[in-house]
Amino acid sequence: MQFLPHHLYHIYNQGNNKQKIFHTEDDYQTFLNLYKRLFPGNCSTIAWCLMPNHFHFMIHTDEKCTVFKRQGGNLLNPVSNAVRKLLSGYARIYNSRYRQTGSIFRQKTKAKCLTQVSLLENTMKENLEYALTCFHYIHQNPLAAGLCRRAESWNYSSFREYAGLNQYSFCDKEMAARFCGYIPGRFAEDTHQRFLAKKEKGDKGI
Repeated sequence: MQFLPHHLYHIYNQGNNKQKIFHTEDDYQTFLNLYKRLFPGNCSTIAWCLMPNHFHFMIHTDEKCTVFKRQGGNLLNPVSNAVRKLLSGYARIYNSRYRQTGSIFRQKTKAKCLTQVSLLENTMKENLEYALTCFHYIHQNPLAAGLCRRAESWNYSSFREYAGLNQYSFCDKEMAARFCGYIPGRFAEDTHQRFLAKKEKGDKGI
């Protein structure tokens, strides 16, 4: 995965053959704890959502992503290396916990750039439109999958952080406000209204 500084990225992957990768609350928390150990310091987290068979993270990169280090026979930037350690680390714990072997994730993790131009050069609406859509899409995932009736009922996303329902937050709300249209006090209703509008149109994607 390639990352350029001062861009927003949507990182996502799913279980092999769409198998479940999270079965219990301990599974979700284990994966999230690994993420919080590996990613802060290498990038900023804007949004996240863990689903039974896949995950989403939205991040902001800076100059640190241009510093490559050798890992075995490969040169990796710190964000790619964090993704590698996250998936391999969780797979080891998962396989031990459920007495399995092998990879539990699809081979290639996706990292989609959401901004056409560096955020140092352009923060106009046109450059941020895709990021705004993705920000809400990530939080709407449990609703779209029918896992809950209200997004705040799903404990495994950053929705509750932005809605002010969780005291602790590791998301960068300042960046969410600058780049993703986050407005405290309006976030929850805005997300639900956007979801209802998409549902009415039959739109399921970003």
